Amino acid sequence: QVQLVESGGGLVQPGGSLRLSCAASGFTFSYYTMSWYRQAPGMERELVASISSGGRNTNYVDSVKGRFTISRDDAKNTVSLQMNSLKPEDTAVYFCNGRFSTRNYWGQGTPVTVSS
Repeated sequence: QVQLVESGGGLVQPGGSLRLSCAASGFTFSYYTMSWYRQAPGMERELVASISSGGRNTNYVDSVKGRFTISRDDAKNTVSLQMNSLKPEDTAVYFCNGRFSTRNYWGQGTPVTVSS
């Protein structure tokens, strides 16, 4: 059974940091491009960051470049998103995604609220 389980979300003040983690099981994790998406209330889901199989390539949406870092640990089947200098506009539910060929898996999301 495929599972993607996110953790690490919560309430943080502007300028603060959070680290999101996603634990994967039920598929060959190392084959998959792993990504973090987010969806704010009333908005479409957007791609925040992705990391290729093997971890050589990463991509970020412009709004988080220099503040967020995606990483993966294929030995532990986990992908993480380190979020620094958080802004109120980063408030959203963050989803972990795994994609390989026609396979596309989603976690249930973890909420992040940036507010004073």
